[in-house]
Amino acid sequence: MELIQKHFSQLTTAELQKLYQLRVAVFVVEQQCPYQEVDTADVFACHLWLQEGEEILAYLRVLPKGVNFDEVSIGRVIAVRRRQGLGSRILAAGIRAAREEFGAESVVLEAQVYARRLYEKAGFQAVSEEFLEDGIPHIRMRLEL
Repeated sequence: MELIQKHFSQLTTAELQKLYQLRVAVFVVEQQCPYQEVDTADVFACHLWLQEGEEILAYLRVLPKGVNFDEVSIGRVIAVRRRQGLGSRILAAGIRAAREEFGAESVVLEAQVYARRLYEKAGFQAVSEEFLEDGIPHIRMRLEL
């Protein structure tokens, strides 16, 4: 399994298409949540994914301060094969990238509530009450580095 890390400008069109296809399949189709999944934040992001052969197994993006939040943030976290440690692996890689690529001293994210334990195991702590985003319960979380 290979970890791939690229800024938007480094992505090939084939890679970008695969990443968007996966994100839309999970966040729009699987979760039955029609919203603008592909957004302008992608162009500022560092995109990370775990790949085996041609298959993407996990993905997330890291955004610099000032794009979506006042702090460096992680979002669009996907683990295709659940309960196999892929979410933890890609999250750890995202935290490293936040520190190394964007000099993060802290990282924020808005987690879907069902995945809260994944983020707590990585050291994130809730900093908000639950709220609905696109009809799905979320909670804002922060990790101090």
